[in-house]
Amino acid sequence: MEKNFKKYIVLWLSQSVSGLGSSMTGFALVLWAYGQSQSAMSVSLMSFCNYVPYIFLSLFVGGFIDRHRKKTIMLAADSIAAVGSLSVLALLLTGQLAIWHIYVVNLIVGATNAFQQPASAVATGRLVPKDKISNVSGMNSFSQNLITVFNPMLSAFFFAVGGLWLILLIDLASFVLAFCVLLFYISIPEQIEEKKHSSPFAGFAQGFAFLREERGILYIMLTMALINFFSRLTYENILSPMILARSAGSSMTLGTVNAFMGIGGIVGGVIVSVKKESSRKATAIYVSAALSFLFGDLMMAAGKNVFWWSIAAVAASLPIPFIMANQNAILYRKIPTEMQGRVFAVRNAVQYSTIPVGIILGGYLADYVFEPFMGSGSGLAGSLERIVGNGSGSGMAVMFLCTGICGFAISLASCFNREIKKLNRF
Repeated sequence: MEKNFKKYIVLWLSQSVSGLGSSMTGFALVLWAYGQSQSAMSVSLMSFCNYVPYIFLSLFVGGFIDRHRKKTIMLAADSIAAVGSLSVLALLLTGQLAIWHIYVVNLIVGATNAFQQPASAVATGRLVPKDKISNVSGMNSFSQNLITVFNPMLSAFFFAVGGLWLILLIDLASFVLAFCVLLFYISIPEQIEEKKHSSPFAGFAQGFAFLREERGILYIMLTMALINFFSRLTYENILSPMILARSAGSSMTLGTVNAFMGIGGIVGGVIVSVKKESSRKATAIYVSAALSFLFGDLMMAAGKNVFWWSIAAVAASLPIPFIMANQNAILYRKIPTEMQGRVFAVRNAVQYSTIPVGIILGGYLADYVFEPFMGSGSGLAGSLERIVGNGSGSGMAVMFLCTGICGFAISLASCFNREIKKLNRF
């Protein structure tokens, strides 16, 4: 198992490099799309198109994951996603790239993620000893947030040097590196079920049947779905337009806030990587979420300059690795190895089902409800201006105010759920 863990470290490093390339492309495309339309909805639809096929296909893929080789699934999924980036590059070089092309590519990438993510999660369980799962979650948080820190700076630099096409080339090069490492170096221990004919929903039904017996895990997924909804109303799609609107379109300000978002996650990831596991894992999930909403969202709403937005970004992101690490520790201990593909697929369908709703609703509310409301001159709008300020972006700031209050309340209430509290022993 020690040898497998060393291989996982190599896999983690190569996937982190590939993740950096993909993130650079995503950051550049958000700026490009917002520059084309000046609309938060256009940014929202980019994320929406990514999540919808991911969640829909999660209803079907669980049994497929458990019956097929995880390495093959990961290689195929990553290859298809790379073709999407290559298509964007080709359209860009021929001068034909439009926002709707990005939507189509994101639909394809979302579909591949529905297979890649649970396969990767099961592969992690095969390669990593159970007593190191929390540490590995911290490592993943560290790398993801390190990417968040350097992504804006690297994207801005390479965009200035060569434009969007250069960033797409770097993305494709990072894919080739990760693909070769997975293909030639990584071997994943397999426990493949006998292939047999079954309905497309059989895997989902079996995974859900397991969760009916493990109600605490099911309740975690349901409450996290609510938390994800409120989080995605703002951070996934409203943060970038709000910062750009309130900073006169300054990409430097947006990059700084994103960098501090990553710094908070890095600090949290490092702490999780080296600390002992929490003795009350379920409670730690919701206390961390409550703190993120309370200090991150509310401070983001009230902040009016890059200093306060950056402090809010750290406050919002630092607790996230604790949420992921404690949830993963519970899942890997409670779910039998042979069931992990199906249960992780159900988790993706349930826990992330509210994300596209939050994304699309957030963009709509920003453009057509909260921004016009804050410019209406009503008495309530005037009262809210004392907290969030006025002008362009103030309506989106009010949205952060609302999600901070609602997210904190839901997180705190979940701590007292009887079935969830039983999981503190694991």
